[in-house]
Amino acid sequence: MIAVYLILFICLAGMFAQALVGHKPSAGRINAGFNLANFIVSLALAFEVLRRGALISADQQLHVDAFSVYLIVLTAFVGWTTALFSGPYMENERLHGRVTGRRLRLYYTMYQGFMFTMYLVLTTNNMGMLWVAMEGATLATVLLVSLYRTPESVEAAWKYFILCGVGIAQALFGTVLLYFAAEQVQGMGDNALLWTVLYTYAHSLDPNVLSIAFVFLLVGYGTKIGLVPLHNWLPDAHSEGPTPMSAILSGLLLNDALYAVVRCKMLVDRSVETPMAGYLMMAFGLLSFLVAVLFLHRQTDIKRLFSYSSIEHMGLMTFAFGMGGPLATFAGLLHMMVHSLTKSAIFVTVGHAAQIAKTQRMDQIRGLINTHPEVGWGLLIGTIAIAGFPPFGVFTSEFLVLTATMRNYPWLTPLLLIGIGIAFAGLFRHLHPMVYGPVPEGQTPIQANLWPVMAHLALVLWLGLAIPGVLSDWFGQATQLISGSSPL
Repeated sequence: MIAVYLILFICLAGMFAQALVGHKPSAGRINAGFNLANFIVSLALAFEVLRRGALISADQQLHVDAFSVYLIVLTAFVGWTTALFSGPYMENERLHGRVTGRRLRLYYTMYQGFMFTMYLVLTTNNMGMLWVAMEGATLATVLLVSLYRTPESVEAAWKYFILCGVGIAQALFGTVLLYFAAEQVQGMGDNALLWTVLYTYAHSLDPNVLSIAFVFLLVGYGTKIGLVPLHNWLPDAHSEGPTPMSAILSGLLLNDALYAVVRCKMLVDRSVETPMAGYLMMAFGLLSFLVAVLFLHRQTDIKRLFSYSSIEHMGLMTFAFGMGGPLATFAGLLHMMVHSLTKSAIFVTVGHAAQIAKTQRMDQIRGLINTHPEVGWGLLIGTIAIAGFPPFGVFTSEFLVLTATMRNYPWLTPLLLIGIGIAFAGLFRHLHPMVYGPVPEGQTPIQANLWPVMAHLALVLWLGLAIPGVLSDWFGQATQLISGSSPL
């Protein structure tokens, strides 16, 4: 468990360091260094979990298993690569007067604070602490969304705070109901909110109380996932905040909120022994998926466009985990990874495109492939990948979701296929003129840092061609933990 404590400590040390030097030009490199250290430690933790199985601290407050450690490594990798992009990007923002040294210090400090809350969500064994960590992520993100202090960014931050505050209050009530159900069982005592204890005693918990608790937990954490109808914060937060924040929001926060819902579903399934929780997740997931693909066609802001794409994919993941079973669960886990890698890569290119055109309006972003080929090709290939074209990993995960749907709920398959087709049309009707259109006057030449884009898209391509044996075993263990049976 030393690696778990080290990951949390590194983030806290990073917050302290950035509070001191976050205004200096070297702050970006320092930020990337702390995130690289956490990525290396997360790999060591992953090998330890795969070798020894689930780990739990002596006081039982921290717990890491195959499901959580997979997301810890993904979080560390995306956090590191986004930090590599973040340094030059934010320095360019300072040179153009969009942020001051004081706000840069706030940005880098909150970046490390946000990462700390994400790791705490994934390592805590206490359902109450999980709620606290998610609320901490909300507060850190509010400060990041409002960083530019424009009227639009402040409004987006308030909308995010209010909507997620309402949602997190529902999750708190669901957590209280969990504690109420656990308190009725002999032998739980002070450990009534520990997930491992709740899971062990799940058969003894009152199924009616747990069913009600899950409704509140799904609505609460579902707000953070971006599920319809409490999704309105997400496009505004993406469009008004710094682009690196959009990358870690789509790549990390949404995954962690879904992780919390899946953990709660595991408790309810074990107690209620009916598919109630799964049906609710399928309904919210499918609704979010279908609404998001329609809204893709109505966007004029490039960051809002891809934020609705995030809602679409999170809806598809929620649907897959709600469907349950080994195949759908494996598909959901794979889709979590490939979506995080692809969407964070896309937001890197989107950030550069917006800096080049000095605007986020898509009708003014034109001819990228002629003026900045690396940005144009990055945006084109990233969009091809997220749209589900073979041989990228998104195609593989979506194909597995469709296969599982055809096996279990064949009448829902046409809705998924139509939705994927509408999403494809929505993305590419906007993409083509941005990449190939006539070059407008007044574009700003920039020094683009596309190493994160190339690394992410290369991994997504690799996962589409062949999933490495180690990763397949990793997914298999997590699938067996969540669904109760192996996908193999």
